[in-house]
Amino acid sequence: MAVRAPWAVFDLDGTLADVRHRLLFLQQRPRDWDSFFQAAVDDPPLAKGIALAMETARRCELGYVTGRPERCRADSVEWLKTHGLPIGRLLMRADGDRRPARVTKLELLQQLARERPVTLVVDDDEQVNAAYESAGFRVLRADWMTAPAVLEAVQEREGRT
Repeated sequence: MAVRAPWAVFDLDGTLADVRHRLLFLQQRPRDWDSFFQAAVDDPPLAKGIALAMETARRCELGYVTGRPERCRADSVEWLKTHGLPIGRLLMRADGDRRPARVTKLELLQQLARERPVTLVVDDDEQVNAAYESAGFRVLRADWMTAPAVLEAVQEREGRT
């Protein structure tokens, strides 16, 4: 039986995908979540994140852990294909799950880790990264996209992405 490569896990929003063009939907009250997620298909790729993912895919199997809700699966898979990324396991927040990203995404990552080792996790959310590190995962901070404070607020307090 062949040994499978370890996981390298990447976040989508703010790590591989540039979400800044759709943050306007979150800066209004009430927040327009439907439009925010529908616009994800038009996210430009973040070159640094894409290059890192492609390099890492030479030695690891890529997995993706995102705070996007499950209803965005088809668009997310299509976005990965469009930008030439390997289609690995994609773990997403359950529809209706409003827990903070640091809780939800850690649970999703731990699911992957039960299958085989996770050698690297790449994410832009500091609170998520702290949770990953506290659980013993090796983290690389995706610091190549600067985002307004609204993104951190919705990730932590509203549990939406």
